[in-house]
Amino acid sequence: MSVDSRPRRRPIAALTVALALLIAGCTQNPNSVFHHRTEFNREVSSLFELLIVLGTIVFVFTEGMLLYAVVRFRSRPGKPHEPEQVHGNTKLEILWTLIPAVVLAVIAVPTVRTVFRTQGAARADALQVEVVGHQWWWEFRYPQYNVVTANELYLPIGRTVDFALHTHDVLHSFWIPGLGGKRDLVNNRTNHLWFTPDSTTEAAFNGFCAEYCGMSHANMRFRAFAVTSEDFASWIAHQQTPAAFMAPGMPGAQAPPATGAQPAKPPGSQAANQNVARGQQTTPPPAAGTTGAAAAPTAPAAVQAGFVAFAREHMPNHAVPKTPIPATIGFDSTLRGDPARGGMLVSMGACIGCHTVKGVPTMVAQTGPDLTHVGSRLTIAAGLFPNDTRHLAAWIKNARAMKPGVQMPTLGKGQYDPVTKMTMSVGFTDQQIADIVAYLQALK
Repeated sequence: MSVDSRPRRRPIAALTVALALLIAGCTQNPNSVFHHRTEFNREVSSLFELLIVLGTIVFVFTEGMLLYAVVRFRSRPGKPHEPEQVHGNTKLEILWTLIPAVVLAVIAVPTVRTVFRTQGAARADALQVEVVGHQWWWEFRYPQYNVVTANELYLPIGRTVDFALHTHDVLHSFWIPGLGGKRDLVNNRTNHLWFTPDSTTEAAFNGFCAEYCGMSHANMRFRAFAVTSEDFASWIAHQQTPAAFMAPGMPGAQAPPATGAQPAKPPGSQAANQNVARGQQTTPPPAAGTTGAAAAPTAPAAVQAGFVAFAREHMPNHAVPKTPIPATIGFDSTLRGDPARGGMLVSMGACIGCHTVKGVPTMVAQTGPDLTHVGSRLTIAAGLFPNDTRHLAAWIKNARAMKPGVQMPTLGKGQYDPVTKMTMSVGFTDQQIADIVAYLQALK
């Protein structure tokens, strides 16, 4: 007679799955909070490890007592079916009351200590960063330097950062698991979070919103970059400069230099770099054979030497966005954009109602992200897509199809708007979108 081996296979399969889960849990995911890169993560990891050890001891002791009782008082032939009933044991009752109390005390003391350490005030010389959560993107302000950016956070290695957390609308939660800490953004209240990225080399980290905030909650991401103090200073100096490209006729474009005027310092010279660091424009002299009017476009930030942004080729794979573009958004990739025409469309069109471009008087709105140096960012749409020509063109053409709930209207002619349920009879052509993309990519 054959014997069914399936009952034997089930425990083996269950053991295999349990071991696989155990091994997976022991590995450190790039978005794990157990990387010891900041004092916040080290505190949390130490507490977690202590609780795991204590919990394991309690589990083994409890299960051991249970197994002992099962074996010791099991039913046996010739023995009564019920064990002898005991009225009580005072010593035993005191013991099993004291043991849990001691265990809870051992757990409570380091827990409370960790809470106070991670929620205390930051040191006085910390870098101040104001975090503002919007539906659904992040605004980062550096009040000590008068710098505002969006969706990409730069942090100097070895310097404590004090985050002041605000929300513009609903509840959000600021979280960079690779660096530590998760704290809510609550209406009418400023929460604080601080840590020091002191145990890591230059690296990029994923940031998330960890509090459900609406239909695009999962799309509310950002990138955090830990860089050297020298690179951070260079990045700050670059962010303090005005728009990198000014086309003739754009609001804020400078007139050509007068005859006999002092020529601008050549790009990369020490004087030019000093001007850029002070936020002054550095206009290269007209090329041979051109007039002053033709050479009016200026690019102060573009000629700055030194660190401007995290190197795209150094982005780890887990930090590179891989969200696909909807198949309904097509774009003629053979078109070549004119940044001068694009600058005119941006500075005198619908964009002025939402965005800021420092140095352009018509671009001072604060509904959407600051675009002053958008060309130097590695991602767009709150970290959802890479910042390249194809994705930027698709975003401008139909942002609502790429990210549900976004406030940015559908701008591409012939595109179906998922909010209004209408096809756009007016809007930007592919050539105009190519021009706008060329302008935005010039804002390094």
